[in-house]
Amino acid sequence: MKALMIACFALLAGPALAQQTAPEIAFDSVPDFPKLPEGMNFGEVPGVAVNSKGHIFVFTRSNSATGSAYAPAAAQLLEFDANGQFVREIGKGLYAWSFAHSVRVDKDDNIWAIDKGSDMIVKFNPAGRVVWVFGRRKESADADTKPWEHVNPPLPPIDGLFRQPTDVAWDSQGNIYITDGYINSRVAKYSKDGDWVKSWGEPGTGPGQFRTVHAIAIDRNDNVYVGDRSNHRVQVFDTDGRFLRMFSVDVPPVPGTKAVYGNTPTGDRLTQVIGAPNSLCITPGPNQVMFLGESTFPGRVFKLTLDGKVLGVIGRSGRNLKQFSGAHALACPSENEIYVAETANWRVQKLLLHPQTQ
Repeated sequence: MKALMIACFALLAGPALAQQTAPEIAFDSVPDFPKLPEGMNFGEVPGVAVNSKGHIFVFTRSNSATGSAYAPAAAQLLEFDANGQFVREIGKGLYAWSFAHSVRVDKDDNIWAIDKGSDMIVKFNPAGRVVWVFGRRKESADADTKPWEHVNPPLPPIDGLFRQPTDVAWDSQGNIYITDGYINSRVAKYSKDGDWVKSWGEPGTGPGQFRTVHAIAIDRNDNVYVGDRSNHRVQVFDTDGRFLRMFSVDVPPVPGTKAVYGNTPTGDRLTQVIGAPNSLCITPGPNQVMFLGESTFPGRVFKLTLDGKVLGVIGRSGRNLKQFSGAHALACPSENEIYVAETANWRVQKLLLHPQTQ
């Protein structure tokens, strides 16, 4: 029966998996943005978020120069104003800082940082003070403190603890959803008061199963969109974790596009990475659209309807402005203003999209 259900879901998803075409969206990338203090540089940039004042928060894998050659701590959370001027560093030297993964801002302008290395999610208030922590890092005094291993069969998940979490989002009631992530294959749900509710998901390729659950976003109707990166799809659930539908982006890259590093994928590998949802963002307001960022190759950003129809493609793989590599996080305060955090290119780009003509 389970196999029959999976086959039926696959048939339902079939049209969304067919090769797609999409117009290129014209856009500008603001040069020299944001403006770092003299002598400071980003490392890899896996996280970017924007608050209600237009301030930009960047979670970067920097500050590792004083660590060991192997597995040094690499995380700094920086704030910039709406003009890109540096404001402050938040949580300097924080115990949770190990390996930055993503940052989000909720409706009350609280700042949430997700650290893949410490297995922790930290909520800061707008003043930059720690309010809540989720998960717990391994103790440095323990003899078996080391990175998680990908074992088979996988380790059973534990309520309230995480193994390399990736992202966070909130529904209209303030309930919290955390993707967990590289080792565990699930979405964890907490109440608005921070109490554990449930989790759903397991390793696999069927509906409700995940392989590298990497990003999450929730629309105004409380549909939960989960970026199932290694399965090359976005799965959609209700707030109880019931599977609703799924879709994939399958727009081939422009012929001749080269990877920024490593061999340029071809054949089956190219099929796997096209449209793999590295990052997700949904615009505010009544007429919402989604933006989806690919991984390091082909490196593009897509504009989608919430049903998964591709409305346009933004940029291509490369090192220059208006090109991307590792679009690891997106912030979209409006349909025509997008922030792209890039791991491979060590930067954040502010994109201003030209309005599309019908």
